[in-house]
Amino acid sequence: MTMSSVVPAYGPDAPGRLAGLADVTASDAALRRFLHGLPGVDAVGLEARAAGLGTRSIKTTAKAYAIDLAISMIDLTTLEGSDTHGKVRALCAKGRRPDPTDPGTPHVAAICVYPDMVAVAREALGDGSGISVASVATAFPAGRVALPVKLADTADAVAAGADEIDMVIDRGAFLSGRYMEVFEEIRAVKQACARPGGGSAAHLKVIFENGELSTYDNIRRCSWLAMLAGADFIKTSTGKVAVNATPANTLLMLEAVRDFRDAVGVQVGVKPAGGIRTSKDAIKYLVMVNETLGDDWLSPDWFRFGASSLLNDLLMQRQKLSTGRYSGPDYVTVD
Repeated sequence: MTMSSVVPAYGPDAPGRLAGLADVTASDAALRRFLHGLPGVDAVGLEARAAGLGTRSIKTTAKAYAIDLAISMIDLTTLEGSDTHGKVRALCAKGRRPDPTDPGTPHVAAICVYPDMVAVAREALGDGSGISVASVATAFPAGRVALPVKLADTADAVAAGADEIDMVIDRGAFLSGRYMEVFEEIRAVKQACARPGGGSAAHLKVIFENGELSTYDNIRRCSWLAMLAGADFIKTSTGKVAVNATPANTLLMLEAVRDFRDAVGVQVGVKPAGGIRTSKDAIKYLVMVNETLGDDWLSPDWFRFGASSLLNDLLMQRQKLSTGRYSGPDYVTVD
């Protein structure tokens, strides 16, 4: 497992502060009162802050650093019905050596696949690659199955060697106000991330599907709910709907994890996914992370990009900065 503790996830007083929030999750009514008592989101102000951060310019030397950092934060992903063992092996090879002509190019953070491809990715990466195997689970992307099926899906992925689990919440339950049901489901999946025979549990990323949550207030509530339930990361989207990660909805989640750490001393990661395709996009997100959260989150341990095509553009921009020109069409592989 490659998620390290470069920055402690838990401050020394976190257990006590978490215990102080126990009453919040003691009942459905208490959880509802807490979530609906969170400050309302000023949509105009949020979007203005996100737009303003997106206009920040950085120097060329900082851009080179940002591109390498972005590469190291990618969860290189294939989640298609047409996925084959060969495609997953090729993706793993690309993740390990994104630019075979330049050994100084960092490897990606993780390879993200369906549960039945976890063993293939695990074997292809081998030992010592420094790359995690991430698996979607809980009947991704819709999650419309019974909880025992979701737990079995998760346990199968972990048993096959997954280091990280990307689960989807029950959006129908959340939008119906059944917050405790969603809370308990996240906690149950977290328990299913335990590794058979002991060892470190798989890290849990909780996917909201922001495009289906309808309002910024819902995204803020969902962020707190997931973090209270034990999410290691909160993630914007599946990448399978029309609206995925946006600067505004990601900024809202960044502010939520900042406020959560301030409140309870627990650090949680953030993963925007879907629609982030260019180096320019990625750098805007990194600026947003730096300005909102600071250096503590500027690490693959705490911030990820869920992407497939983004890596190719980062590699092209990286070579442009290095050589002053773009390569020919065969420089990067086709996703």
